[in-house]
Amino acid sequence: MKLNKQKSSKAEREFGGTLGATCIPVFLPLTVLYLLCVCRSPAASVLQWPPVLPPTAQLWDPLAPILLLAWIAFQSFLYLLPLGKVSDGMVLKNGSRLKYRINGFQALCISGVLVTLSLWLGMPLGYLFELLLPMAVCAIGGSFLLSLYLYIRSFWAPHHALAQGGNTGNPLYDFFMGRELNPRIGSFDLKYFCELRPGLIGWVVINLGMLMKEVELRDSASLAMILVNSFQLLYVADALWNEEAVLTTMDIVHDGFGFMLAFGDLAWVPFTYSLQAAFLVVHPQSLGPVGATAIVMLNYLETIATATGKRLLVSGWWGLVRHPNYLGDLLMALAWSLPCGFHHLLPYFYVVYFTVLLIHREARDERHCRAKYGVAWDTYCRHVPYRILPYIY
Repeated sequence: MKLNKQKSSKAEREFGGTLGATCIPVFLPLTVLYLLCVCRSPAASVLQWPPVLPPTAQLWDPLAPILLLAWIAFQSFLYLLPLGKVSDGMVLKNGSRLKYRINGFQALCISGVLVTLSLWLGMPLGYLFELLLPMAVCAIGGSFLLSLYLYIRSFWAPHHALAQGGNTGNPLYDFFMGRELNPRIGSFDLKYFCELRPGLIGWVVINLGMLMKEVELRDSASLAMILVNSFQLLYVADALWNEEAVLTTMDIVHDGFGFMLAFGDLAWVPFTYSLQAAFLVVHPQSLGPVGATAIVMLNYLETIATATGKRLLVSGWWGLVRHPNYLGDLLMALAWSLPCGFHHLLPYFYVVYFTVLLIHREARDERHCRAKYGVAWDTYCRHVPYRILPYIY
């Protein structure tokens, strides 16, 4: 019986098991830095060999850690403000429910007012373009330190507070996946805070910094830059407006808080999701009204398909594919990249990455749904055979 349990545990390990948990923390941080370097290069070619490597001096600026720590401290302050409602999380193993303050949208609005005031006072927000590499280095370093802290403190957590997938006994795998499900300092939920606050709102600020840098260089913001900023601001605002929906996601309910989520929230999201805006600073694109209108319409179709909650989704979509929201996400990703033109692959990195991410996430969803619903799920799959893309996948 014990041998069978061990085999089952090994079979259920995700992201390539121990090998993946060893390689991903090495290669993904290097990928972030590589993409930022390529973005600033004249050729902007992801296939250039030898790869573009910056001088060591460009990787560090003493202002970068100060800005990052100040930003995280400010977002922590907003998180603790008694604004918005308090919602219950999902039922935990011991039958209890955690309380969550839902005030992410208020945090976005307050952050926007503060940034606008700072611009009015003359703050050179465009300097963020020069700080992208040093800030990414600091965010990556901070992700490792936070993950180490989370791993160590998890050994003092009660057994019922541990995540099933990150409590295997393998240090490398558990460090990556996260042992503790909902690590908190008092009422401050570390995972929930990182999920939507510093990285997601920081992404919007970085985008605005790229727009201001373009204004410095060319006296005005291009239509392509305005579209990218607008689309991605809308995405973040929608996520924070529907913040309560995050409480039912796999990240919160199932996954522990380890390197996978810490790095994704604090480094991957703000510094790879802003690639289109950073690309346009160095590689401006002209976009006519017809092309802009078509791209806006594509992004608008996406919001119909992927709106969280119950307001815009209709049964017809879910009868066509099992995950129409994922299909909408892919259309959205394409709309973000199209303003950057067709001469470079780099702006479409997000589309490629997001396709891989959603296929992997859909596979995880399938496993969980089959375990939860059993025969009923198999019946549903026969009625709806396509997963994301109708008649293709």
